[in-house]
Amino acid sequence: MFDKIIGNEQIITTLKKMVKQNRTSHSYLFLGIQGIGKKIIAKEFAKMLLCIEEEKYCNKCKSCIEFNTNNNPDYIYIEPEENKIKIEQIRKLQKSIQEKPIISDKKIYIIDNADLMTKESQNCLLKTLEEPPKYAIIILIGSNEIAFLPTIKSRCTIIKFNKIEDEEIKKYLESNYRINTNENMIRIFQGSIGKAIKLKDKQQDYQILEKLIEEFNTKTLIDIFNEAKILYNSKDEIEDMLEYINILLLQKSKQNYLFTNCIKIVEDTKKRLKLNANYDMAVDNMLFNIWEEVN
Repeated sequence: MFDKIIGNEQIITTLKKMVKQNRTSHSYLFLGIQGIGKKIIAKEFAKMLLCIEEEKYCNKCKSCIEFNTNNNPDYIYIEPEENKIKIEQIRKLQKSIQEKPIISDKKIYIIDNADLMTKESQNCLLKTLEEPPKYAIIILIGSNEIAFLPTIKSRCTIIKFNKIEDEEIKKYLESNYRINTNENMIRIFQGSIGKAIKLKDKQQDYQILEKLIEEFNTKTLIDIFNEAKILYNSKDEIEDMLEYINILLLQKSKQNYLFTNCIKIVEDTKKRLKLNANYDMAVDNMLFNIWEEVN
């Protein structure tokens, strides 16, 4: 239900009003960083649109019950296959959208991570967005606005989601998980409740990184390599860890300006890893270059 969602209250209010006043668009584009509730809000919006009771959003009618069990035939959820939305998936949508609703008077299509649509997929979808059936509503969800063709954006009602306030995230973690987070951890969440939940059990690992950065200009290089094992063992989480290291370096630079130059070293490491550089060697070089810079 909407009342259990953290943040973006104004968007929720607007979507509710659209439904109650019967002023919905045929297509929407939900934009914002990962983990701020776009998908959850899109699903609740879809459920409200499909509700067959006059009051809407009853959570008791046939449509709502089948929606809750992922069995509503008038709700279609599409997500990437092999890290992209393929043209075959859009063609399947086009075929399905010609079939009238079964329970409700509407059919709702959500395309999650729609910014992963290929150019061909977007051009294919464009035909449907130009002349959709009256009963169909398509909701695109994405975090990279640049990835969408201008022609796609021009045919959608664009709704931009805000980052969640730090205080809201802090309260959420305290009340739901009994976790108290420090200010550095709050910064790395970057306003994303999804990221906060993902990293909530990693505080001990991040405390090791704090100790590592604190000791960079007081320990030998061998000591630094020995204490950095957490980096070598966290390949799947390295992007978040490098982000955290930059936060720590920025703080450290207030005491010692040499640490400012180290931020670029971390950024270069990110680029190398994205280009599939040898993982251990990239971490080795980063640690060595930071140590050399501040000593």
